[in-house]
Amino acid sequence: MKWEYLTTAPDQLTAEIWQQLLQSEGIPAVIEPRDAVSFLGVSAMPCRLMVPEGLAKEALAILGEHS
Repeated sequence: MKWEYLTTAPDQLTAEIWQQLLQSEGIPAVIEPRDAVSFLGVSAMPCRLMVPEGLAKEALAILGEHS
């Protein structure tokens, strides 16, 4: 599966919430692995969210509905 950039969350916790929201709507989503620092706890740094190629428009619409 080829991933494409969707958006940047302000922190890891927000990215994880958005990831779960998208997954609950049937859209696979991952946090860019280089952005999450799990061994230090939850990162307060911005985290990029990725979705499968071609699903970004639908994913952004879902996030927009819940913001």
